Amino acid sequence: MHFNPYGGAAAQIAADLINHGDNADSATLTTIFKDRMTIAAVEDREATEINTWTTRLRKVFEADPTARVDLVNALLRDSASKPYISTHDGKAPHLHYVDAEAGTVPRVRAYTAGGLAHLVCDAPDRFGVCSREGCQTVYVDISRNGRRRFCSTRCATRVHVADHRTRQAS
Repeated sequence: MHFNPYGGAAAQIAADLINHGDNADSATLTTIFKDRMTIAAVEDREATEINTWTTRLRKVFEADPTARVDLVNALLRDSASKPYISTHDGKAPHLHYVDAEAGTVPRVRAYTAGGLAHLVCDAPDRFGVCSREGCQTVYVDISRNGRRRFCSTRCATRVHVADHRTRQAS
């Protein structure tokens, strides 16, 4: 069984929201939530509110570890997160962060805030912004060794090749 203690799917959704930008349309947001949350579709007005929330999520990824606690506490406060264990639809017991009837926006807020809270508490150095200059992609590090600094192998390779060429030139 694969178990990801680093914020799980909620933290990954937060990263996906950020990486799609704060102008994601309702279709893009629906695709992000598909198969990971029980959200059938995102309406245009909900997309606007989720995009505003996404801006706040990015600040957590960009902040240094000491500032993250206050930022996530503000997200939790503003999302009115009230975790409880649910067993709906015959699924195994799992955590819900807000009432399922609360609507799309409150559910997204509570879920992503809860996921980032897990990251800040359990693995504060396992998420961030890509270290390649100019890349603003965020990531959640679920690697075995926990030493990820780049959003992708492509960005890591670019940096390592540039460093190698610099060393060879000198």
